[in-house]
Amino acid sequence: MNGLRPICVALLVLMAGPGRADGPSDLKAGPVGRVTEVIDGDTVRVLGHDADVRLIGLQAPKLPLGRAGFKAWPLADEAKAALSDLVEGREVALRLGETARDRNGRTLAHVVRDDGTWVQDEMLRRGWARVYTFPDNRRLAAQLYAAEAEARAASRGIWSRPFYAVRAADPMTLRADIGSFQIVAGRVVDAARVRERVYLNFGADFRTDFTVSLDRDAQDLFAAAGLDPLALEGRIVEARGWLTSRNGPMIEATHPEQVVVLSAD
Repeated sequence: MNGLRPICVALLVLMAGPGRADGPSDLKAGPVGRVTEVIDGDTVRVLGHDADVRLIGLQAPKLPLGRAGFKAWPLADEAKAALSDLVEGREVALRLGETARDRNGRTLAHVVRDDGTWVQDEMLRRGWARVYTFPDNRRLAAQLYAAEAEARAASRGIWSRPFYAVRAADPMTLRADIGSFQIVAGRVVDAARVRERVYLNFGADFRTDFTVSLDRDAQDLFAAAGLDPLALEGRIVEARGWLTSRNGPMIEATHPEQVVVLSAD
């Protein structure tokens, strides 16, 4: 699956719409300061800023950071080192997302180095992170996906490890990944609306097979992008998100950027 270059219909629609940012320069300007510490592969501290800065739009391999019983993900130290190489001691400018802080009080921002280097783009192109978007922070998703695709095609960084490989939509295999963030690829066998939800079913038995679920808010975001999730029936797609267990493995898609169309037939 890694060799396929994803084409996200949702992203193409969003890119064509008004107000598209050409990189982070069009986002709201935040503080400027020197990076004094790199905490992990997607979090830094900036001199004079009152909160840690979480690089939005990506997810680097996680470190325990004092969490009891948490095991570091493969290549977490390498991802931190890569971010350190890019920004430690450098002057950076923060470009703020639609939501400025996360639930942990960290500032959510795109980070631009003093020489104009967009740090998220570099981390993804070098293969040290995956694209990770939210309904309220997704404006630059198309550019981030393009950077990730380049690293995946070249098997750089995390893409050289099975831990981060794209999973097939096989419920038996996916059981071992419940509770983790995954990218799952397969054909949507059936797309159906049941009461307030839309379900994209990747097998004949929705009680056991892999499913992507969309609540009403997610459906509204699809509609705003001019997309009908029911039209994904029969298509080969990638879905990314946290795997839960609900009548088989499930990903809750909260916004259209989580679903990438690989094939229209």
